[in-house]
Amino acid sequence: MARVEVKVPQLSESVTEATMLPWKKKAGDPVTQDEILVELETDKVVLEVPAPSSGVLAEVLKQEGDIVHADELLAAIDTEAKAAAPASDSASTPAPAPAAAAPEKPAAQAAPAPQASGEKADFDVIVIGAGPGGYIAAIRAAQLGMSVACVEEWNNPVGKPKLGGTCLNVGCIPSKALLASSEQFENARLHLGDHGVNVENVTLDLAKLIGRKEAIVDKITGGVEFLFRKNKITWLKGHGKLAGKDGGNFRIEVSGGDATGSHTAKHVIIATGSKARHLPNVPVDNRIVSDNEGALAFDTVPKKLAVIGAGVIGLELGSVWRRLGADVTILEALPDFLGTTDASLQKEAAKLFKKQGLAIHLGVKIAKVESSDAGVTVSYTDKDGASQTLEADRLIVSIGRVPNTDNLGLDSIGLSVDERGFIPVDGHCATKVPNVYAIGDVVRGPMLAHKAEDEGVLVAEIIDGQKPHIDYNCIPWVIYTHPEIAWVGQTEQALKAEGREFRSGQFPMMANGRALGIGETDGFIKIIADAKTDEILGVHIISANASDLIAEAVVAMEFKAASEDIGIISHPHPSLSEVMREAALAVGKRALNI
Repeated sequence: MARVEVKVPQLSESVTEATMLPWKKKAGDPVTQDEILVELETDKVVLEVPAPSSGVLAEVLKQEGDIVHADELLAAIDTEAKAAAPASDSASTPAPAPAAAAPEKPAAQAAPAPQASGEKADFDVIVIGAGPGGYIAAIRAAQLGMSVACVEEWNNPVGKPKLGGTCLNVGCIPSKALLASSEQFENARLHLGDHGVNVENVTLDLAKLIGRKEAIVDKITGGVEFLFRKNKITWLKGHGKLAGKDGGNFRIEVSGGDATGSHTAKHVIIATGSKARHLPNVPVDNRIVSDNEGALAFDTVPKKLAVIGAGVIGLELGSVWRRLGADVTILEALPDFLGTTDASLQKEAAKLFKKQGLAIHLGVKIAKVESSDAGVTVSYTDKDGASQTLEADRLIVSIGRVPNTDNLGLDSIGLSVDERGFIPVDGHCATKVPNVYAIGDVVRGPMLAHKAEDEGVLVAEIIDGQKPHIDYNCIPWVIYTHPEIAWVGQTEQALKAEGREFRSGQFPMMANGRALGIGETDGFIKIIADAKTDEILGVHIISANASDLIAEAVVAMEFKAASEDIGIISHPHPSLSEVMREAALAVGKRALNI
C-alpha cells in the first residue's frame, strides 16, 4: 500500500488546538486530491483539511469531537487501492446518482486544467510571488469573490515549498527573532543587575537560538498556507512567467515545481520582490561572505565581523552579532550616517551605536575583498583618502537590494523594466498593459513589506471596481536596532530645502516615568508641524518600541491632524506614548513635564 498521511495543518500563531467536526468521508471511500475530508473548528475559524492525494481513505484515526493539534495524524490514504463496489441495495428506489448535474465548485487548491485558446480564463487573478505584497493581494482578491491563484517557487533549505517570500523566510521575520534573542542575551549579561537580578555565567546556545528563529519562520509561513486554504486560493508551486495573451486573457507558464503547466487569468499582479545586491567580483558563499540570508544562520559567533553597508540591514544584523559577542566594524560609502533620516536622528543614533560598540566608518571606498576559509580581508580608502585594511572572520554585504524581474517574460506582453530594473507603474500600480499590475519591491518607492501589503490591497480593490488610495508620505519606516528608529513624513532638511515654514517639538525619553521604570531612557520623539496650519508634517522617533509608537503618528498624519490634536488627547499614564503627547505640546512650547 502506498500510504499518504493526512495531518492537521498549521493552525496559526495564537491557535494551538482545534476540534474535529464530522468527517465528510468514511474509511473505504474514494477521495480525489484536494477534496475536503473534514473540517476543524478553532476559537477563530473553521479550517478545511483537503486530501493530499487521490486514492482510498484507508484509515480514520480521529473522530468528531476529538481535540487535535498541528501536525497530528488524522487519517491515511491508500493511493494505489481502488474503492470497493457499493453493496447492492434491495430498496425499490435506486440511490440518487452522484451530483454530476450540479457539480460543486472545485476545491481551491486544485489547479484547473489549462484552457484552450479563447476560452474562459482559469482564474480571475493570478499573482506572481507570495511575499507580503503578493499573498496579501491574493487574500484580498479572494475576499472580494474572485478566483485567485498565486505562483511561488520558494523552497526552504530542506527543499520544502514555502510561502511568504524573502520577508517571512530570510528577511523581516527571522531577523527580528534574532534581534529579540540577542537583546535578551545582552540584557542578561549587562542589564539585569540594574534590577537587582544577579545572573552569573551567562552562556549562549547558538544552535538553540537559531532553532527558535527557524521555528518562528515555520509557524508564520505555515500560517500563510492556512490563510490560502481558508480563502480558497490556489498555490501554483514553481516559477511563474508571463507567456503572452490568449484572447483577452493572460497566459502564465509555471515551471520547476509540481504545478508545471500553463494557466490563464483576466488580471495579473506581479509581486516578485527583490534580492540582495552583491559587490562586483565578490562571490557570496553565505559562509565567509554573506548577504542577509547567510547572516541569519551563522553556525558560530565570529570574533571579528565586517559589514559593508550601514543601512537598515547592516545595522540590524551588525547589532545581532555584536550583542552575541562579535567585534563589529561597519563600512559605509556615503558621507552621512542614515542620510535619509532627520538630522536629529542621525546624531542621536550615531552617538548611541558608538557607545554600544559598533565601529562605523563613513565615506569609505572599497578597493578589494579577498576571502578564504580562514576569513576575509577588505581593502578600502577612508574618508580622508588613506588606504586601510580590515581583517575579519566573516563579512556581511548589505549594500541594498535589486528588484526580482529576471525571467518574468515581460516582453511577451509588451512590458519592460526601467534603467534600474523596476517595472514602471502609475500611482495605482497599473502598468501600461491594461489589467496587469505590479506591486512591492519591483516598483518605485521604498522596499518595505507594509508598503507592498498596502499596494496589494489597493490593486485587488481596484480590480473589484473600488477607488482606493495610498498616501505614500504616510508610509512609516523602522530600523529595529536598540533603541529602535522610526519615522514618517518629512525631515527638517527636506522642509528647509523646500522653503516651507515649520515648527518642531522634541521630548526626551529620560523625562518619562515609564521609560525610567523599564530602563529605556535613550532617545526622544520629535514632531514637525506647519508653522501656520499646525498640520503634522513629520514624526521622528528613536526609543524603545519606536515601531509601535510611530503608528499613532501615521494615523494622525493620514487624517491631516494638527500637533495640537495629539497634544489635547489623553494618553495613558505611565506609558511611552506620553512622550508623543509631550512632543506635540512642545511644538507650541507647551510641554508639561520638562
